[in-house]
Amino acid sequence: MKTFNVPIIYRSPLISAIKQQRKQQDRMKKDFSPTLLDFGPLRILLARHFGFCYGVENAIEIAFRTVEENEGKRIFLLSEMIHNPQVNSDLLSRGVRFLMDTSGKQLIPWEDLRPDDIVIIPAFGTTLEIESRLQSLGITPLQYNTTCPFVERVWNKAEQIGAKEYTVIVHGKPKHEETRATFSHSRSHTPTIVVKDMEQTHRLAAYIKGETPAEGFYEEFKGQYSEGFDVTRHLERVGVVNQTTMLASETQAIADYVKQAIQEKYALPEDRISERFADTRDTLCYATNDNQTAVTGMLESAADLAIVVGGYNSSNTSHLVELCEEKLPTYFISSEEKLLSRNELLHYDFHHSQELHSFRFLPEKEPVTLLLTSGASCPDAIVEAVIRKLLSFYGLEEKVDEAAAAFAG
Repeated sequence: MKTFNVPIIYRSPLISAIKQQRKQQDRMKKDFSPTLLDFGPLRILLARHFGFCYGVENAIEIAFRTVEENEGKRIFLLSEMIHNPQVNSDLLSRGVRFLMDTSGKQLIPWEDLRPDDIVIIPAFGTTLEIESRLQSLGITPLQYNTTCPFVERVWNKAEQIGAKEYTVIVHGKPKHEETRATFSHSRSHTPTIVVKDMEQTHRLAAYIKGETPAEGFYEEFKGQYSEGFDVTRHLERVGVVNQTTMLASETQAIADYVKQAIQEKYALPEDRISERFADTRDTLCYATNDNQTAVTGMLESAADLAIVVGGYNSSNTSHLVELCEEKLPTYFISSEEKLLSRNELLHYDFHHSQELHSFRFLPEKEPVTLLLTSGASCPDAIVEAVIRKLLSFYGLEEKVDEAAAAFAG
């Protein structure tokens, strides 16, 4: 796989050595057990896969190279390039400005842009409408494009099944940048609707089977379906794709539930289901799959708590938190700065969109066993900083360099 020129500030000697050793030992990526870092009173089980993915490294390389090669020019990002506060802050410190926030609210008027300005499309991609707006301003919309190839793969799949007259159901968070982009691209080819979770899927299935009066659909799914959507016709043939960072098990469950609803509605045997349900296979990216599977493997080990590191608005990171929460006390932090002391930390409750102040998160025992992972947009340097901060509570911070040397071999 291609390697990228990512700023050294995001790298970690310890994490790089661990990942390199694991890669050499398991080139086919069949072993999802965690890596044990045994520091005596603190034992850290590090997930097999975590941190920067292909799409994030690609986006970072393009963005930082664009800044370096265009000194003196005004450079804008449509919105956050990835959902990591440190990376976005670094870009802002280099003079890059955001045109919109993550919800799509305009921060800088379109009218302020000039044809010689540079506009970078973030890793999530963007809508066809925004591409058209940039074009109208004399800006080539795809000249500085960091859209993740795995996001584009979803767009291509939606176009392919749309050409066969299937309606596209997108499993995603309706307000997320990537979902908005996928919805825009898909609806340009075929009727499209977004479902955010299994609860909405159950309600959609009721419309598919005719169990709920059709007229209620338009209010219930307001803002989540394409213009001209006809609930009586456009749910007869469907296929499911997704926002690439969703929980794999949930996407599979949603696809299975929709498939079952179609089978029941039209009394189709398994060998004829393709007449009305498109085989889209899994459209999650490899990193999302690997990171989630690694967390599942990590959770097979006995532990006292889990820490997940990443941006608070990162979808893929929140799903890693979800998986950990099923088995252990779990703390979602954005950086080592949230670890205030041996007994105190700030952490994010993404279910209620609030940061919490908690105490006694580390048990009063030895050894403490802690599971650790991070999202696909989190720099390895931050994970190492978290490890250093945790060890500092035990007076063992110098052990990080020893561990790095041991793994480097």
